Amino acid sequence: MRETGLIVHDDGKARCPWCGTLPEYMAYHDDEWGVPERDSRALFEKLILDGFQAGLAWITILRKRDGFRRRFEGFEPATLARWGEAEIAGALADPGIVRHRGKIEATIGNARGYLDIEAREGDFSRFLWSFVKDRPIVNTWTSISQAPTSSPEAEAMSKALRQFGFRFVGPTIVYAFMQAVGMVDDHLAGCHAKRG
Repeated sequence: MRETGLIVHDDGKARCPWCGTLPEYMAYHDDEWGVPERDSRALFEKLILDGFQAGLAWITILRKRDGFRRRFEGFEPATLARWGEAEIAGALADPGIVRHRGKIEATIGNARGYLDIEAREGDFSRFLWSFVKDRPIVNTWTSISQAPTSSPEAEAMSKALRQFGFRFVGPTIVYAFMQAVGMVDDHLAGCHAKRG
């Protein structure tokens, strides 16, 4: 296995090397990562999960995603925005999620920020996609070492989200989010999942 180029798996498909050989990672790479997502609630969920990933491996979050969805009530911003200490305590006691008080509290604040964006800017999805002029940025990297960890678009989105009170949305987290939701197509050239 080369760390920089594509990996050809047993199924004959060439994939980006970061997905390795774990079936969960391969399925996520093939079916979700880089697929343009336009649903506001789904974008909010992914942004929150990318914030929870900070300092952890994505596989940890991927394996706990159903637990997060259950605990965070389907990532419905209007519901999360009303959370108080009892809900925070319940989340901190739940082994089905990453139990980090700061990230849980940030989720509540981010839900309030989401509602503020919807009230002031309109649709959350449209607001986020505006940072890439409403269409994916398609890169043609041949090595994962070529892909950046941020971009001017990610920096602008990060700054705008922070102005609405979002936390755990630094430019690196935001760039990873943009890759995941298809705002940026960073599948390597020749990857079977490349859409651009």
